Amino acid sequence: MGRLLPRIICISRSRASRSGCVSPNGCSPFRDPAHVSRVSGSGSSRAPRFLGGARTFGSETGGRESIEYDVVVVGAGPAGLSAAIRLKQLCRERDFDLSVCVVEKGAQVGAHVLSGNVFEPRALNELLPDWRNEEAPVDVPVSSDKFWYLTKDRAFALPCPFDNRGNYVISLSQLTRWMGVKAEELGVEIYPGFAAGEVLYDSNDNVVGIGTNDMGISKDGSKKETFQHGVELKGKLTLLAEGCRGSLSEKIISKFNLRRKVQAQNQTYALGIKEVWEIDENKHEPGAVLHTLGWPLDHKTYGGSFLYHMKDRQVSIGLVIALNYQNPYLNPYEEFQKFKHHPAIKSLLEGGTVIQYGARTLNEGGFQSIPYPVFPGGAIVGCSAGFLNVPKIKGTHTAMKSGMLAAEAAFSVLSEGSSMEVYWDFLRKSWIWKELKKSRNYRPAFDYGLLPGLAISGLEHYLFKGRLPFTLKHGKPDHEATNVAKLHTPIEYPRADGILSFDVPTSLHRSNTNHEHDQPAHLRLRDPTIPESVNLPEYAGPESRYCPARVYEYVPDEKGELKLQINAQNCLHCKACDIKDPKQNIEWTVPEGGGGPGYTVM
Repeated sequence: MGRLLPRIICISRSRASRSGCVSPNGCSPFRDPAHVSRVSGSGSSRAPRFLGGARTFGSETGGRESIEYDVVVVGAGPAGLSAAIRLKQLCRERDFDLSVCVVEKGAQVGAHVLSGNVFEPRALNELLPDWRNEEAPVDVPVSSDKFWYLTKDRAFALPCPFDNRGNYVISLSQLTRWMGVKAEELGVEIYPGFAAGEVLYDSNDNVVGIGTNDMGISKDGSKKETFQHGVELKGKLTLLAEGCRGSLSEKIISKFNLRRKVQAQNQTYALGIKEVWEIDENKHEPGAVLHTLGWPLDHKTYGGSFLYHMKDRQVSIGLVIALNYQNPYLNPYEEFQKFKHHPAIKSLLEGGTVIQYGARTLNEGGFQSIPYPVFPGGAIVGCSAGFLNVPKIKGTHTAMKSGMLAAEAAFSVLSEGSSMEVYWDFLRKSWIWKELKKSRNYRPAFDYGLLPGLAISGLEHYLFKGRLPFTLKHGKPDHEATNVAKLHTPIEYPRADGILSFDVPTSLHRSNTNHEHDQPAHLRLRDPTIPESVNLPEYAGPESRYCPARVYEYVPDEKGELKLQINAQNCLHCKACDIKDPKQNIEWTVPEGGGGPGYTVM
């Protein structure tokens, strides 16, 4: 095993020098010689097995070495870290030792985490009750709550359906980093900068862990001088907490027919585009919350904006657009740039400075789209399963709670020999289930248009309070909702002024996005002919517009014919392409670990 650990340390340090700290504690996952000694054991190529929950190091298999844990968690977001923390808490409470690791594709914990975020602390209160005394970055209570309907030049106040009393305006990437520290204090081993690229199965098709990507491979597939094999992280149980549209989670859902098992409807998604600004102190109102509907979106397109006043003169502002929009000429990034010029928004931002930019998809299917979350060898937690409460515009608290429930189920499996199926039972008996069932008809109501959606959701919210005796169904999958271009007129967007609106390269710079350029593209075309034979002539090349990072461009070749160019190094890992491509021809896979955005205040 002596060969593996120096390699991990070397990779981690190279990530740290290129992208900043890779651990919430400010250094590599293996922080000191004592820790390395404790992990590596004898330093031989195959260390002895340890009892009492300690990890086991295996010999090389197929060029890769393996490390065995009791529980492997994929994704150091709120759900994954909640699961890891809860497992270690149970170990302390029951005097039972389990080894737990969390693998995270971002260069550091929180680097890929983006959310609004008005935070409901219910799950955090349950998980870490003393968080107020432990310097958690949750310290700006909501001070006001407004809801507007926008026309091009006016803003009309509507009755506010959100009850944000007791909630906080936060940066979720900052909260996640703090949670990472708490997890490590409990003995969880966190490996940032390592991308889980494949699911490992045994001979009976049970999941037995994940394999991280090889690193140091050129675009042409050849091995560079820096080549390093990936590592197998094997677990008695594997928890997938990859966030919305997790690549491994989607494969598991498909392989084991987890939607069909509970007659779940198709998932539906939205794309959220966000900036954090620093504004004039005289305009800043810490804790002020604003949501809007209407302009710049038409009545057939579901979506809205948010504007939250954080601390330190910062505001987070964003636009969320449902990905079942019909017009292939619609450009979510440009709609957001246009939105900032509304008179009611412009006056707040003028004189301010953009600090950070990012984008991410979010699940909007809710109650009727939750798949069966248990598979042989593990479970799916958080937004990979889809627990967002759409009318609340909140999913962090439900994601955290799902991770905690999965941890309690996993602990009972490993300590008492029960079945992971109890996670499903725990979910259905929890406040997650009650909350999502109550709000189940809100999102599909808007498939009938903005005004019918407001009417139906208003009746559901104020009169029936979630007790309608039926459940509305979602429409067709988002990629099928895209119309052919001939049914629409191209949209002319105003040029960026460099003051309130910006071009994509400027915004990308603010996202701190960084990928190793010389690596195989992680955005793969199942059929390389479809962009030019179908997407361009029939849909006017929508991938060049729905991507908020200009990953996809149609450029002329030497004959003057337009060909799709994929700028994978721009990728924000938002997953919009994986969802919205009309023919589902684009497959999003993980790049080398440590690549992608580097969010710090999102």
